[in-house]
Order: sequence, then C-alpha cells, then structure tokens
Amino acid sequence: MRTVTGPTDHVVVVGAGLSGLAATLHLLGAGRRVTVIEREDHPGGRAGQLDLNGFRIDTGPTVLTMPELLDEALAAVGDSVADRLDLLQLAPAYRARFADGSVINVHTDADAMEEEVRQTCGTREAAGYRRLRAWLGELYRLEMGRFIDTNFDSPFSLVSPELARLAVLGGFGRLAPAIGRFVRDERLRRIFSFQALYAGVPPQRALAAYAVIAYMDTIAGVYFPRGGMRALGTALAGAAADAGAELRFGSSVSRLEQRGDRVTAVVLDDGERIACDAVVLTPDLPMAYRLLGRTPWRVVPLRFAPSAVVLHAGTDRTWPHLDHHNILFGEAWRTTFSEITAEGVPMRDPSLLVTQPTVTDPDLAPKGRHLFYALAPCPNLRTGRIDWAEFGPRYRDEMVRVLETRGMTGLDDSIRVERLVTPKDWSRQGHAFGTPFATAHTFAQTGPFRPGNLVSGVGNAVLAGCGTTPGVGLPTVLVSGKLAAARITGGIGRRAGVTR
Repeated sequence: MRTVTGPTDHVVVVGAGLSGLAATLHLLGAGRRVTVIEREDHPGGRAGQLDLNGFRIDTGPTVLTMPELLDEALAAVGDSVADRLDLLQLAPAYRARFADGSVINVHTDADAMEEEVRQTCGTREAAGYRRLRAWLGELYRLEMGRFIDTNFDSPFSLVSPELARLAVLGGFGRLAPAIGRFVRDERLRRIFSFQALYAGVPPQRALAAYAVIAYMDTIAGVYFPRGGMRALGTALAGAAADAGAELRFGSSVSRLEQRGDRVTAVVLDDGERIACDAVVLTPDLPMAYRLLGRTPWRVVPLRFAPSAVVLHAGTDRTWPHLDHHNILFGEAWRTTFSEITAEGVPMRDPSLLVTQPTVTDPDLAPKGRHLFYALAPCPNLRTGRIDWAEFGPRYRDEMVRVLETRGMTGLDDSIRVERLVTPKDWSRQGHAFGTPFATAHTFAQTGPFRPGNLVSGVGNAVLAGCGTTPGVGLPTVLVSGKLAAARITGGIGRRAGVTR
C-alpha cells in the first residue's frame, strides 16, 4: 500500500463530516496531532441540522446502517458507541407501500421477513427470499474485506482469488436480473434493488455487486440515534476533542500552501496560516482538486449521481399507517430512472422515501407535533436544465399532491413549518452539480477505477468522503476516513465486523 512519505506528525483535516471525523479518530489513535477545520458551526458535514420553531430537522442522510463502523472509529481512541450514542434498531427497517395499495414490511430479522414474504407474496417467494438473503450475505462478506475496506494502488490490486469468487457469485452482472434470479414478485424486486439509486445508477445498469447496499439496508439492520442523525457528528467530534484533536468550527479554507510536491500549510479565509505535515481533504472532488491545483486525468470524465428534492415538514398530525422509514412506490419503475438519469426531467410517477423520525424519537418536535422528510430523486444540475428557483415551489406542490394521493390526506393543511431543498440548494452548499450523492458508481468509477484517495503530484495530501474510495453512503464514508488515515499512518486497521 502506498503511503504518505516524510513527516506526518501534524495532520490538518479539512471538513468535520463523518469521513473527516473518522479519519481524525484513526489518526489520533495512531499518535498523530490533528487539527480539524470546518466551515459550519457544527460537526456532521452532509449529516447537517436545522432547527425551526422547536422542530429538530436532520438535513442529510436519514438511514443508519452498520453501526459497528462507528464503533471501530471510536475504538481507535478507546471510546465506543455505547458510551456516546443511544442507538435504536428499527423494526421494521422500512415499510414499502405500492401503487396497488399493498404493503410489505421490510424486516431485517430473517424469520420475520420470511413470514412477511410468505403472507404477502406466497411460499415460493419466501423460499426465494431465503436464497437471496444467503447470496447477499456471501456478497457482503466477500466484498467488505477485499473490495470495500481496502486501499487500491492500481487495478492490478483486484487480481485475486476473491475476484474470481465475485465473478462466480454473479457480481459483474446487472443488479436487477440478479435479484430476479431469486424472487419473481415485482414488489420484492423493487425492495431489494432500489438502493442502486444511492449509488447513482439504475438497477437495470448497476453492477450486481452493489447488492451489498441491499444487504446493509435489509439484513444488517437499520438504526436511529436518539436525538437525530446529528448525534453521529456530535459523538465523533466529542470523542475526537476528548482525545486531543483541535476542532475549529466556523472557519473556511481559502487555499493550500505548497512547496514542491508537499502541502506545507492550510490558509483560512481570514488569512490565518496553519502549518501541517499532511492534509486530509473531504470536500467534493472538484473543490478538493481546486485546492490542490490539479485534477487527475481520466480516460472517462467523471459522472455524477442524480440529485434529490427534499421537503422537510413539521405537522400538527400524523398518519397511523406510516412507520419511521417508508418507501411509497409509484406504478412506474423503469421509466423513472431514465427520466432522471437520461432525459433530465423529474419523475413523472415518482417513488418517494418518507421518513418520520418522531415515530421513534418524539422529542425531535414540539409536543403533539410530528416531523417528516420526503425525498424525491431528481436530475442533477448537469443532466437536467431546470430553473429550480422558479420550478421548485411548483414541484413542492406536486410532491404534496402525490403524498396526499398515497395516503397522507390533508398533508398540506397540516404543515406548520417547512423547508424545501432542491439541487440549487445542494450546489450552494458546495456539492458538485447539485447532488449530495457525489460521483456515481458506474463500472468506470468503482473499486480501483473510482477516483483514488491519493492525488498524483502531491505527496502528502489524501482525500476522503463519498466522492473517493470506497463510495457513497454512511458506512462507506466512515470506511473512507479510515482508509485515508491508513495512507498517512501506514496502518491497515482491523477489518469491520460482519453482521449475519
């Protein structure tokens, strides 16, 4: 494994998102002095926060899986999830509602989910689910240790017995047909393949290897931290501060001083200069490359994932048929992906993720009030030519109309506070092409072909975050921080545990 050469005693981490904080904890555990620079006044990065009239809103990811990766980062400084967070496992993990009115609760417990499938889809599908579950588990155990939790130095690093085993498992085929080998019911196929959109690729085109995301969502367990997702950044930052890190909030980096092939200092907007021996950069790739003054050449230009419109709503009522996480599927399926990835238009018959965190933690809203987060995938600013300043309010009304027709009757009249987030807003926050999901996981941007965490021509800068290896999602950005730290310390860390 290639590592940063020369002194690495003092490392500056740019960004107190989850990848930056994970890197910080692993660096501290290896004896480095660490300074963290964060432009916002709180930790968390994409796992942001907004408080409106007593509603405590999470503005970033809402689904937490693989908490053992949090534990691994905290353990680097002798801390633990048990000491820092109150994690609640969700049962069901999701509630899926379909256009025909049917409902499937997605349980991570094998017996509970098998019975759910038997009751809703029949005995044959229940047996198929068991086979699918075994396949997903085998994929995860193979991929986590060899292809995800790994620093690649070149594509040749892939050549291994594990690569052959992944091919035998069908990992290089397409996701949708791979899921279809096990279950025929269209509803189940959607439940176990919609996660490909997190990776920025339609299920029909995504590599079957990305079924590992379905493993995390539907088998490993879905959790929620009491206090909201913002608690994750607070926990990691608190552990880092207690272990000796200096965290500078409300400070922005304007440039990097470089001498030869090394970054010698980070310069803040106010002109303050912070000398360093190495730097970890967590902003989106285009911004990180601008700070470094170089963009690595690629045969295939970077492709970015679709974006999302999010409606945050505080209401004076709830709907008993909704759980914590709900997927409201439209009738259309294949066409919805082509609309947002090729045509550059919003989904005409959208499938929506609706999260109601107050089901689990009522303290996130004033007494008698409820909090909702509705996410609609949409084109990013490169694919779609949409004037969101003009179109956004109209799309908000369309989202509310769709939600009302899918069971949330009276939603519009019940809203007491709200905030709409569009790709234009994501762009203002520094997300390239207005997508919080960063670079897509096409074949040319997977594994060793994904933008690396080392940049040619710079000897002591390392990248972390969802744009670089291993990819998008809370579990993978935590791994990303660990891999970035390993590039500096030379350590490989212990492998993440496998949840069966």
